[in-house]
Amino acid sequence: MPIDKYLKGTEAAIREAIERGDFENLKGKGKPLDLNEYFDTPEEVRLGYSILKNAGYIPEEMELLNQISGLRDEIHAATDKTKRTELQNKLGDAQLKYNLLMERNRSR
Repeated sequence: MPIDKYLKGTEAAIREAIERGDFENLKGKGKPLDLNEYFDTPEEVRLGYSILKNAGYIPEEMELLNQISGLRDEIHAATDKTKRTELQNKLGDAQLKYNLLMERNRSR
């Protein structure tokens, strides 16, 4: 199939999805994309991680990034100083664990 024909079919499918409202109520709608996780992942493992993610498997590094993001949100929302300190300690532990895993991946 010529590329022009393929692109026209893709554009038509996107237009139909918009008309059906398939793109309404998407998670993060109206917010800027946060690509830090993507660029924090070494280039040589990004494709493999994408394949695993599409298969429903999340590597430990990605789990840690999700945990780190959640902890940052909790710290930002915490009003109790003791709770904030506890969360900051958990964040430091998670960041250390993530950095060690990434260093191990780089040295392979």
